[in-house]
Amino acid sequence: MDKRKKSRRRKILLWLGVDLFIAAVVFALLLHKPSRYHPPAPARTDPNGQEVDPYLHRDLWSKFYNGAQRQRPFEMVVLDKALNQAIALSRWPQESSGVTLSAPEVIFSPGRIVLMGTAKIEGADFVMTVEFGPQMDDQGNLNLLVEKVKVGAMNITPLAKMVAKKMYRERLETAAVDMQDIRTKLAASLFNEEPFEPVLKVEDKWVRLKSFDLTDGQFTAQIVPAPPSRGTVPPGRSPRGN
Repeated sequence: MDKRKKSRRRKILLWLGVDLFIAAVVFALLLHKPSRYHPPAPARTDPNGQEVDPYLHRDLWSKFYNGAQRQRPFEMVVLDKALNQAIALSRWPQESSGVTLSAPEVIFSPGRIVLMGTAKIEGADFVMTVEFGPQMDDQGNLNLLVEKVKVGAMNITPLAKMVAKKMYRERLETAAVDMQDIRTKLAASLFNEEPFEPVLKVEDKWVRLKSFDLTDGQFTAQIVPAPPSRGTVPPGRSPRGN
């Protein structure tokens, strides 16, 4: 009888040890810091109150605005290092739904856009990574496909996509949403894999993203004049029939 009790106790301790080992591995994976994550140092407060980095205002927005107003094809080149320095000037950390976000970083690589950042949850810091594989179809529609979502070194892509799609559909069902608003189209692409017409209005002029190229450290976009956007699908409907 004593032998049976000892054997049972050993099995319980063995399984408890296995459970603790698995929990330790999972926790270590979640706390892992990817080697490519090198966000810029937090920006110091500007005594003059400047909050917009010159790269965003002078090099990007001014060029985009002027190109749109001229109504001629033009090229936009975005460098991830300069973009990250500009992002660092924003007010960080930021809090949302009990999660504190800080140290964001954008990485351009061949065919990929990678967003990384630190999320503080219940006092623990986790590095979040989201990889996008943007694609354009034969009709010139853009889809911002989410390829991978990771917390530390743990891949949570299927779960993240399922939750995002559920939240997106609940939003459509419970609130009035303008399906032709560019922000709604971006959300539909990110959360429900719906392609959209990449057309944007700049004051009274319209421009279209004709093509783009992603290489190490650089995003290059070819932009052309466009007629007013009529949308890719009627309001409230998905091109996939979802």
